[in-house]
Amino acid sequence: MKWQKAPEELKVMIERVMEGIDCEKRPMFGYPAFFINGNMFAGLFQSSLFIRLSPAQVTDLTQKHATISPLEPMPGRPMKEYFVIPEALYRREEAVRTIAAEAAAYMSTLATKAPKRKEPKAAKPAPPKEAMKKGTPNQKRAVKKHSR
Repeated sequence: MKWQKAPEELKVMIERVMEGIDCEKRPMFGYPAFFINGNMFAGLFQSSLFIRLSPAQVTDLTQKHATISPLEPMPGRPMKEYFVIPEALYRREEAVRTIAAEAAAYMSTLATKAPKRKEPKAAKPAPPKEAMKKGTPNQKRAVKKHSR
């Protein structure tokens, strides 16, 4: 399934909302995402706005807005604590600012996530000496593959 591009108006709105929050913008899933202390905090996925909510926010918002749902970039694989903000709610920019500010306060209490270090790839082990002997099955297969 091909992913949709995020609507331009949603991109502009989330940029305005995040102006007042101390966060870092980086791409995630090919869409704009925002991070606090190395932890993803909010972003866009296709035509959806998602925010990482505190447990208290989840309880409060799901009581007020039954259509808030977990973020599932892959069907059946929800991301813990990340919730899609329904369009009816994100069209009210001031409401999104309030939700984002509360979520940012929660995010600042979480441990800083260390950046991932790229590990050098391990060298492949040398093949056993008997596999290198002339006439072994491995060598015959290799010769056949290259002689086509």
